Amino acid sequence: MRHPRKLKDNATYHVTVRANRREMVLFCTAMRILFLNVVKRAKKKYKFQIDNFSIMGNHVHLIIRPGKDESLSRIMQWILSVFAMAWNRAHFQTGHVWGERFFSKIINDCIEFIKTFHYISQNPVKAQLVKSPEEWEFGGLWHFISGKKEIIGEPASWIQEIYRNY
Repeated sequence: MRHPRKLKDNATYHVTVRANRREMVLFCTAMRILFLNVVKRAKKKYKFQIDNFSIMGNHVHLIIRPGKDESLSRIMQWILSVFAMAWNRAHFQTGHVWGERFFSKIINDCIEFIKTFHYISQNPVKAQLVKSPEEWEFGGLWHFISGKKEIIGEPASWIQEIYRNY
């Protein structure tokens, strides 16, 4: 029996979603770009801010803040289902792309935010995909440094300081 998701107005969440059977559905660049494009489309449909992210081979991490009157579950359901349909089309497959429902945890304070930010940024480094997080094209730090605004938008000034001092 699954527990109800903890949701709170104006909350910031650490969201993780893993591929079904831990398959490497996001291993190739084309599928990572496809995921980013789905997120861009979602940002036109829903109001939310992504403060950091990392797209790995079989999972994704996001720090996400739904806008006023937006539902984290609705946003994530749309992103994950649209990506799954596109992935299945591209691979001539049917069925589940994602494993269990996405994990979410409310980030309660600045210290927890910084720890989560660091954990997400270091994911590709720990996986030995890059030597430093700013090299990971599928992460928030690379997008911030490159001036790409489609995913992370314009972070709050205190978050920009975290990016600059990373």
